[in-house]
Amino acid sequence: MHWEKERKNDMFLSESAERQAIARLRLDNPWWENGSIRADFKAMGPRAYLDIFYGLVRNVRVRRSIILMGPRRVGKTVMIYHAIQRLIEDGSVAKNIIYVSVDTPIYNGILLEELLNAAIVASGKAFNPTEQYFVFFDGVQYLKQWEVSLKTLADAYPNIRFVASGSAAAALKKSSIESGAGRFTDFSLPPLTFYEYVQLRHCEGLLRESTLMWNGHEVHSFAPVDITKLNSTFIEYINYGGYPEVAFNTELQADPGQYIRHDIIDKVLLRDLPSLYGITDVQELNSLFAMIAFHSGAEFSYESMAQNTGVKKETLRKYLEYFEAAFLLKKIHRTDDTAKRYQREHSFKLYLTNPSLRCALFQPITESDSEIGTMVETAVFAQWIPRLGTDIGYASWREGRKAMGEVDIVGINAGRQRPDWAVEMKWTDRYYENPGELTSLRSFMTTNGLTQALVTTMTASGLTSLPWGNLQFMPTACYAYIVGRNTLYRTKAGMGL
Repeated sequence: MHWEKERKNDMFLSESAERQAIARLRLDNPWWENGSIRADFKAMGPRAYLDIFYGLVRNVRVRRSIILMGPRRVGKTVMIYHAIQRLIEDGSVAKNIIYVSVDTPIYNGILLEELLNAAIVASGKAFNPTEQYFVFFDGVQYLKQWEVSLKTLADAYPNIRFVASGSAAAALKKSSIESGAGRFTDFSLPPLTFYEYVQLRHCEGLLRESTLMWNGHEVHSFAPVDITKLNSTFIEYINYGGYPEVAFNTELQADPGQYIRHDIIDKVLLRDLPSLYGITDVQELNSLFAMIAFHSGAEFSYESMAQNTGVKKETLRKYLEYFEAAFLLKKIHRTDDTAKRYQREHSFKLYLTNPSLRCALFQPITESDSEIGTMVETAVFAQWIPRLGTDIGYASWREGRKAMGEVDIVGINAGRQRPDWAVEMKWTDRYYENPGELTSLRSFMTTNGLTQALVTTMTASGLTSLPWGNLQFMPTACYAYIVGRNTLYRTKAGMGL
């Protein structure tokens, strides 16, 4: 392996630029000299997703490169460094572990193979093809044809485990599927879940393990120890908890808009999406996102959006695809009262993937704000997003000429095309005290033969038996914690957990 002076595009790397690149590589790889990552990264609590990610990195028997995807500022780089520290602690040769921040300006225009060659030179250790190496390319989304270069490298150097990361999730995934079939493994890192937030804040004592009965079976669950403090922590999570840096920095929380809006949202809307998809009217894009963010959790249609914004329906469809590509929004599909998908998609719901995005654009919410209901729904759906698919949606149908029925979350059995479970999300104890008012849920359960459903509350817990079925009531904060935990550990408890 060598550091090429001349590249295929006839560009030359000067000796000065080479020295700068090597100096930067040594700065970003301190373990080459002292055997450890930077102290500030080491001091940060690892995300719970690290265990799963590290398992993929470490399993070199599977000859696949790993593509780490996720929105900006959710901790991808920190997780890479934590994985590097574990590799060192588990006995990997420190100088055989290479980290490259691809989007560093001094690397502009340099190919992945050249960066790898430069890193070998910078490490001061001759490349040994019989040894195991781990190479992390961080921030590849702006490098043209990165997937082709990565595939070529992986084929050429079977003893190197390559990991590439980027923040344009869908764009990376598309490239991964098209060019890396059979060679890449995708790993998506979501915004901080409520389960992780509680763990990192060392608030586990606010909940205790428990069980509940579901259709005659005992199911593992959690119950509140101090519901007042748990709800307060949940509201903090809604306002600040999606981004690790904001969650644990009171200075950033004092002005979350400055950090989240300018460092995250603006970079996505003004830089990422226009450069990746050739968008020219960024003001239109920005205004549309702000409108959707304010109404996160509401039901939309392309017709009504076009009328309200003046944006053509085809353009709206593309914009929503772009928002999902940037991991800003998630579209939830509508079913009818029998959980069948509508042949033509007239209506759908849009949720922010991270509730703290709304706080940054507007203002923090409190338990009594009028928007709390939809933001609670947004926070709950954020726990589901890593495992959302066509088997989860919401039900909406017309009952009579005027009345509409709706159930917030339904789980659909793909094989039977029937619902397996239903969840109604509420931020009030009213329905625990008056369950007969849940008329839409009763209609949905009766129509589909469901004998039990779950209803979230503000503080109340318990099982209520009614002539048309059993309702399991649970505080919303507990529900969000359990769903986030089950999503992380890929546990399927059924019943909407």
